[in-house]
Amino acid sequence: MSPPSTPLAFTPGEPAGIGPDLCVGLAQQRREIPLVVIADPQLLGSRAEILGLPLTTEIYSTQGADICSTPGRLTVLPISLDAPAHPGQLDPANARYVLDTLRRATTGCQSGEFSALVTGPVHKGVINQAGLPFTGHTEFLASLTGGTPVMMLSCPGLRVALATTHLPLCQVSSAISRKSLDTVIRILHRDLCQRFGLDDPRILVCGLNPHAGEGGYLGREEIDVIAPVVEQLRIAGIDLSGPLPADTLFTPHQLQHADAVLAMYHDQGLPVLKHLGFGKSVNITLGLPIIRTSVDHGTALDLAGSGNLDNGSLKAAIETAWQLAGRRD
Repeated sequence: MSPPSTPLAFTPGEPAGIGPDLCVGLAQQRREIPLVVIADPQLLGSRAEILGLPLTTEIYSTQGADICSTPGRLTVLPISLDAPAHPGQLDPANARYVLDTLRRATTGCQSGEFSALVTGPVHKGVINQAGLPFTGHTEFLASLTGGTPVMMLSCPGLRVALATTHLPLCQVSSAISRKSLDTVIRILHRDLCQRFGLDDPRILVCGLNPHAGEGGYLGREEIDVIAPVVEQLRIAGIDLSGPLPADTLFTPHQLQHADAVLAMYHDQGLPVLKHLGFGKSVNITLGLPIIRTSVDHGTALDLAGSGNLDNGSLKAAIETAWQLAGRRD
């Protein structure tokens, strides 16, 4: 594995949230990994002033330009806000700005200008209030790249992928079909092999219902959908176990020889992972033609501009993106 030849792109996300603070905090240390922040330079300067931290922005203009790594300086590809941004105060007027930063970063990754994309947290509600249909980073990036996204979070000791992403709980069952589950498992297996260098990854598959349906008494999704797909792919050579009850799957005995867990929905698997590794975990989008990682937390509007910074997840996301890009190259 060799270092990527182009820098990472970082989009701070919601301008009223903690994303700009993370940028300013990151700038205070010398960085080994080249990074281009795609944001409004005035936003970053204003947040640095509020935080009482030094910041000089160097404007990124051309591919191959030198990337700042010295403390107190950041290389920024400028995209202007549509309205002034104040810490903790959401404004739908800036929703298009958030999406514009993501579009620019994505096209840069597709062209090879950037080796991977790291994203800060966005606020889904305020983007939709602006009249822009948006269900999340994962789905938006898929619409731009044409990929089939699979959301996976990783922390030391655990990887959890999701069969469905940001859905109301009442819609989860109908969203899980044999076809969709087959696709998700194949993508998870492929990317564990290709991106993470695992020769024969072992995947544990959660059931949907309590006790994995308890033989059909608590639901038939395991019998009618999940178990047939697992058996079919096991025959195809993928090392799968399941469907397993989620309340006993996340135990040391079950996890000690597993490379990843596939949860059926967002809040089935991610509370366990975040309890284990919050602040050190990384959101990784599999199934896209570009590499994308993200922080494991939300916009933290109440912390924006407060100086209460913990950029551990951002550092982990940057390091993971760099490692994945190096393995791909």
